[in-house]
Amino acid sequence: MSHTPAHAASDAPDPRRWPALFVLLIANFMNLMDITIVNVALPSMREGLGASDSQIEWVVAAYILAFALGLLPFGRLGDILGRTRLFLWGVSGFTVASALCGLAPNIETLIAARVIQGLAGAMMTPQVLAIAAVTFPPHERGQAFSLFGLSAGLASVSGPILGGYLISANLYGLDWQPIFLVNIPIGIAAVIAGWFLIPRLPGHAALRNDYVGMGLFGLGILGLVFPIIEGRAFGWPLWAFAMMVAGIGMLVLFVFWIRARAAAGKSQLLNFDLISNRQFMFGAFVLMVFASGIPGMFLVISLLLQGGFDFTPLQSGLTNTPFSVGVLIASVIAGRFGAHFLRARLAIAAAMVAIGIGALRFYIAGVTDVIDQWAFLPPLLIAGIGLGSGFSAIFQLVLANVPPRDAGAGSGSLQAFQQVGGALGVAIVGELFFGKLSQGFAAGSGQHAAFADAASLALWYVVVSFTIVLLLTPFFKRVIAPAHPGAPPVVVEA
Repeated sequence: MSHTPAHAASDAPDPRRWPALFVLLIANFMNLMDITIVNVALPSMREGLGASDSQIEWVVAAYILAFALGLLPFGRLGDILGRTRLFLWGVSGFTVASALCGLAPNIETLIAARVIQGLAGAMMTPQVLAIAAVTFPPHERGQAFSLFGLSAGLASVSGPILGGYLISANLYGLDWQPIFLVNIPIGIAAVIAGWFLIPRLPGHAALRNDYVGMGLFGLGILGLVFPIIEGRAFGWPLWAFAMMVAGIGMLVLFVFWIRARAAAGKSQLLNFDLISNRQFMFGAFVLMVFASGIPGMFLVISLLLQGGFDFTPLQSGLTNTPFSVGVLIASVIAGRFGAHFLRARLAIAAAMVAIGIGALRFYIAGVTDVIDQWAFLPPLLIAGIGLGSGFSAIFQLVLANVPPRDAGAGSGSLQAFQQVGGALGVAIVGELFFGKLSQGFAAGSGQHAAFADAASLALWYVVVSFTIVLLLTPFFKRVIAPAHPGAPPVVVEA
């Protein structure tokens, strides 16, 4: 008769790990779907709340910015207080913020609620993969993590369609509000199930967060984004340029602060080893450029279709769907390549997005009184496949140059840089679009022509940004895939 050693029982995988994973996936799905679902609702929000051009930009940018600024400190706070606790707090906060968004009586309240929603999302997101990594034994992690990619793809596909349906249905006369209110029962169910199913992971009270670093980094990014969005509305006054200079100054102070803490052996918001790693910082810059075009692009396309050509929200969501389908297809295919051909894959991906959006831009520039939604299908599908392929490649390229001891911090930092790029992109694309739209109406252009001209100008930014990524790709060091699973990739000179 055999007996199981005492230590084996304690090392056995938690029997609740698969139900717990389902809870993590649901919460992650809710967060990712909310990002895509809002794009379809922007024209309805603009009309229903009487929002200005800059205010409707802030509906998108406020969430992205808050999410970006919260990722690093909340990731560290999860280490200190416990990942499960922060996850449940994050889901609860996201649910409450969704209710505030759905019940917002004016645009100012909506923007404030979006900030809270972004911070709650940042509290929740870093814990998700960390909990899964600890809960699952090594031989099950690949299967578990693959489900996160699948759920992300499904969220990107279902978001525009569900958002369009909910708005077009005008449930109980609520117009756009249900896109947020639908999160409430999902969030409540996730919190209750998570309380019982997700193992309690202890924190490390000896760790400390870098609150000064958080302040400097936050003020620096806000100093750059705020004047870009608001500058045009105020006629580009001197304070707008002074604020951008001050923002850059804050970021410089942030680097000096991080260096001083590193020299003193104290914890840092962003590891100084990463800041001093030239290849990592180069990769982070390329990632920011890569991530900057898409959020603003969907802002422009939704306003073009609904505001310029009277599409319903559902028609607009369906028109955008090929892009999400492309991302989903790419997420399935990219995993098969592993760490092979990373530079080539990034270059091809950037070229696909530039070509796809470039073709869409030239189609829109030639539109007169009628716009064909089927003409959006090929370019958006090509661009979606490119974006989905490129994200996998660029993250692997950058992290291959990071020592294993800094891999976790590097991954979290890259996600923050990605979101900062998205916020800057919304500001720049929005400035191009709304500036040109105002000029068109002032010159007496009709509705169709004014929106088409504004959109075709704004989409140039997307084309140029991905062209820059294509041109910078050869400057990454070449990465050789590991000879066998589990071995680190080999980085060689270009």
